[in-house]
Amino acid sequence: MARKRRGEKVDGWLILDKPEGLNSTRAVSVVRRVFNAAKAGHAGTLDPLATGVLPIALGEGTKTVPFVMDGRKSYRFEVRWGQATATDDREGDVTATSETRPTAAEIQAALPGFLGEIEQVPPRYSAIKIDGERAYDLARADAPVEMKSRIVTVTRLELMRIVDADTAEFELDCGKGTYVRSLGRDLALALGTVGHVHSLRRLRSGPFTLEHAISLDLLDGPEQVPAPQSHLLPIETALDDIPALALNGMEATLMRNGQAVPLFRAVDLQRLGDLEEGDMVCTVSDGKPVALARFSQGRLHPVRVLNL
Repeated sequence: MARKRRGEKVDGWLILDKPEGLNSTRAVSVVRRVFNAAKAGHAGTLDPLATGVLPIALGEGTKTVPFVMDGRKSYRFEVRWGQATATDDREGDVTATSETRPTAAEIQAALPGFLGEIEQVPPRYSAIKIDGERAYDLARADAPVEMKSRIVTVTRLELMRIVDADTAEFELDCGKGTYVRSLGRDLALALGTVGHVHSLRRLRSGPFTLEHAISLDLLDGPEQVPAPQSHLLPIETALDDIPALALNGMEATLMRNGQAVPLFRAVDLQRLGDLEEGDMVCTVSDGKPVALARFSQGRLHPVRVLNL
């Protein structure tokens, strides 16, 4: 006997302004319960300490999660000088101290060294898997953790203000895989001191910003006005940077059945003339997304079919 699926079919994106103290998995559970959704997932973890934009995909929206995770991220964060911690944020035990406090001029002079493609070692307390285990689980068990460096991209790192002698506030635009905690730690070391991230707020994740976000209190409060569904964004909102192509009925049927669609029509070739081999396209029919397809050898090959 087939197992009955729990929850209803709800498709789209909900952008949560995650509060401090809540982990991302728990946030997804709350959103899923509010919508009574059969399926949900987030597009990029935010630490419990962090607040801000947490995109949560529902139903068929989960098939577009990689496109949001690969998008640009923006953060506002504070670095507290003089104390290094085990977690590289204020929640960890202090592991080293320094009396050195950088000046605004010294900070400004150091920032260009953290722009472009930079090498970064993720925090020991992170969700990265090492031999099948989460790094934070190994760290909590005092097991040896060797974190391998990675290349990440930083397009903007700006000093916003000096909060006080011990603290400075920054804003950051970066690519996938960048750890703000590592950046704060390494910036402090470059300035001849030690430090940790004291506060962190995500301002953007892919196409989603705080303007799209709703607080958990409004979403899950005693009086939900307006209804939660009014905050649900269409699946295609996550695909703003991907070219779209309208299909006719027969082509849409082929695509839904997992078959490639040839680009014979002159208008399609003209519209999609800048496509390169391997590029992605969002195919649409009757105003609804049909599938995410990859362009190859003059055809669009379905990669993820959207059952809408």
